[in-house]
Amino acid sequence: MRLDVITIFPEYLDPLRHALLGRAIERGILDVAVHDLRSWTHDVHKAVDDTPYGGGPGMVMKPTVWGPALDDVAALSGPAATVRRLESAQPHVPSDAVDIGKAHADGDNRPVLVVPTPAGAPFSQDTAERWAAEERLVFACGRYEGIDQRVFDDAATRYRVEEVSLGDYVLIGGEVAVLVMAEAVVRLIPGVLGNRRSHEEDSFQDGLLEGPSYTKPRIWREREVPEVLLSGDHAKVDRWRRDQALVRTAATRPELIEALQREGALDDRDRSVLDAPGE
Repeated sequence: MRLDVITIFPEYLDPLRHALLGRAIERGILDVAVHDLRSWTHDVHKAVDDTPYGGGPGMVMKPTVWGPALDDVAALSGPAATVRRLESAQPHVPSDAVDIGKAHADGDNRPVLVVPTPAGAPFSQDTAERWAAEERLVFACGRYEGIDQRVFDDAATRYRVEEVSLGDYVLIGGEVAVLVMAEAVVRLIPGVLGNRRSHEEDSFQDGLLEGPSYTKPRIWREREVPEVLLSGDHAKVDRWRRDQALVRTAATRPELIEALQREGALDDRDRSVLDAPGE
């Protein structure tokens, strides 16, 4: 997968070079290019914003800068053709590169343009899974009062545009949201995590929050690991984990339980756990 990020603060994306994402870059699973939006300015001040039509506070990012930037990033031309790719911050054990080329299922091979904005659709695990199957994602990091809407209306001829929100709050800029979304997506790409079950058993993979986890020592500050986890009976362990996930989800995110009930995704045992006194 290739990730392109357009921002006025390229250094903000340095965390993409670290840990598992850095290792994915090393192995050829991930290719990351960070573009400085100011490369497409033509004035001495390298201005990327201007006052909003209709009045109001703040500034709006200019289409005359963003439009050419997105044109070049889509075509890998102009300044986008020579941008430096991110390298892993700390080299890991060498391994063979992985072939990650793939075509989009519906034949539309335009890159996905992701626009982090509080006005967008909620980002979810389903979104991450869908994007993990893409060959290329481009992130547009807005600042101030956002980017002129005409930029995205025009970009729809070259990209599949998705405006996405992390939640019902406002950030200073889109860079933090990109870091969150990139990590959520990249970890789902085959070969990034050492154990595929690591993400198959994550929260939200089956519509539930993940239950509690335990490790050594068996007793810590007079608190013992649940006996079932020491039994060696994998069926019982799996059932216990689902029961714990049901209880936690019902207490913290009851709307997720309601959704599973509407979908008919709960069996008799699930319902008995949810109906148990004190749960």
